[in-house]
Amino acid sequence: MKIFSFFLLGAMLAVGPAATAADLTGTVVFKGVPPSEKEITPILDDPNCSPGYTKAPLTRFYVVGAKGELADVVVSLKGAAGPAAGAGAPPVVIDQKGCLYLPTIVAVQTGQKIVVKNSDACVHNVHSKPTAAGNPESNDVQMPGGADLTYTFANPEPFLKFQCDVHPWMFAWVTVFDSPYFCVSGTDGSFVIKNVPPGKYTMQASHRKLGVQTQEIEVGATGASAQFTFESK
Repeated sequence: MKIFSFFLLGAMLAVGPAATAADLTGTVVFKGVPPSEKEITPILDDPNCSPGYTKAPLTRFYVVGAKGELADVVVSLKGAAGPAAGAGAPPVVIDQKGCLYLPTIVAVQTGQKIVVKNSDACVHNVHSKPTAAGNPESNDVQMPGGADLTYTFANPEPFLKFQCDVHPWMFAWVTVFDSPYFCVSGTDGSFVIKNVPPGKYTMQASHRKLGVQTQEIEVGATGASAQFTFESK
């Protein structure tokens, strides 16, 4: 009986933190009038890219909804320890479509696969340009209908740049974390960081153009919620 009780206690302790983990939810909003986006006019001059457009597309640096909902903000728990799923996490897909990277802002864990597709009828090259030590630079040609390209990065890095040297207006930015506690706000400004153990944390919200904000938060057994407000600098 003592042996059974010992193993039962050990099992309860092992699943305890996971059983009490909860979601951290919130919203990100933009206050004021966002800066004007710019027309990507060179896309109309490229015979391989222009057929899909009747007018030049706009940059999407500030994706703001009608009520100020701000998308493409990378929200994380700064310094939070937790096992990164790495190669076991589902791959994140970046597509090249209409001579643009879609999406332009993504976040992954260290070791997680980034799959880059080419849905266009023209050649692209995928040029990753990390700045963190240990993250390899690569520059790969990808033909129309060619095989997907896969990348992984071993070290954390904010807004690691992907670009196409064939079409110099094409960019995407990948933020790499060494824990699972992060997400990217959606077009409705909402975000969810799942399965956060109870405790006190420093939240960080990062926008590539608007900078970084932090706030302290305590996650209880039922979770927590927070809001970030950005405005033009």
